[in-house]
Amino acid sequence: MEMETTDRVHERIVIKNVLTEQSRIETLAVNAGRSIDQATGAVVAPIYLTTTFERDPDGTYPRGFTYSRTESPNRGQLEACLAALEGGREAIAFSSGLAAAAALIHSLKPGDHIVAPDDVYHGFRKLVDQVFGAWGIQVSFVDFTDPERIAAAVLPSTRLIWAETPSNPLLKITNLAAVAQIARKVGAVSVCDSTFATPVLQQPFEFGIDVVAHSTTKYISGHSDVVGGVLIGRDNNPLLEQARKSQQFAGAVPSPFDCWLTLRGIETLPIRVRAQSDAALRIAGFLQAHPAVEEVYYPGLEDHPGHAIAARQMSGFGGMLSFLVRGSAEAAMQVAGAVKVFTRATSLGGTHSLIEHRASIEGPQTQTPSSLLRLSIGLENILDLIADLDQALGRAIE
Repeated sequence: MEMETTDRVHERIVIKNVLTEQSRIETLAVNAGRSIDQATGAVVAPIYLTTTFERDPDGTYPRGFTYSRTESPNRGQLEACLAALEGGREAIAFSSGLAAAAALIHSLKPGDHIVAPDDVYHGFRKLVDQVFGAWGIQVSFVDFTDPERIAAAVLPSTRLIWAETPSNPLLKITNLAAVAQIARKVGAVSVCDSTFATPVLQQPFEFGIDVVAHSTTKYISGHSDVVGGVLIGRDNNPLLEQARKSQQFAGAVPSPFDCWLTLRGIETLPIRVRAQSDAALRIAGFLQAHPAVEEVYYPGLEDHPGHAIAARQMSGFGGMLSFLVRGSAEAAMQVAGAVKVFTRATSLGGTHSLIEHRASIEGPQTQTPSSLLRLSIGLENILDLIADLDQALGRAIE
């Protein structure tokens, strides 16, 4: 009997837990990737805290698992669920969002070229500059709100076009169909970092994108208690298959408990994201009318430059927004320092509402305006959040 390959094991897990093509995202969030524990009848899967698995006397692994770095029951369940949420063929879970990005870049060869947004998440920029800087990978950072500039940046060596929409922290919107078309013309792989939107509000595969990336640390896990990342593929492509090898052999895998926590958080993902999105739209409107606010960045506002595209490719506008405080960076820091319900903290997508002065966290090379504050809207009462911002902003105009 031949030993099952990891690819076959993964495929078997996905097929075993698939629902129907008509299953909606709320049903998938609760059920996809899960099955009743056959040993006990437990509705919630156990956490398999094991590093290794027993072989049969003939040396085979008939249960499909060999060693927890290469595959594990909890990771298989999480990957099956994430693939189902995005409508993809397969998902590859990692120990962080940047580990997922690193695995995809690691799949490139020296001399290959990446096109990425000029306002891309600062961690991605540091990854390509400081980790892969000696790798010989070329990167062009351009304005992704303009498809013509993306197309103009493409080279014969372009292998990866990395989009991020909405972007962090300026909430810019990228036309995903245009990115997918540009990538297809040159034989490159198109990727969308959809962390801000989540599968609830945006389905990049519908617009021709090849790979979807998420920091599952954020909305997908949703409770600010576990770090993780994922790459989800629409179809087979060599870069994604190479990224799976990087996951397994370089070892950037989430623990069984990390996978279990993330899968638990996914159960409430649709309800959380829609509530946070509704609240963010109301808060954006409040901020837009406040005399201490110079500008609000939120794609749900009709005067946002990307509003029309966002309305076309998203079912809601998300729980993230940023705004400029009138005056200096000191005024913005004063506002952040005066909040009582919001928490001053990095990260996003959890149940607690967070506020952060982004320029000071991103460092001297940041392109983020010095008076910008980024908000991650949680699940507190909307009136309490507005009142908190109102009193804090009042400090800036006293």
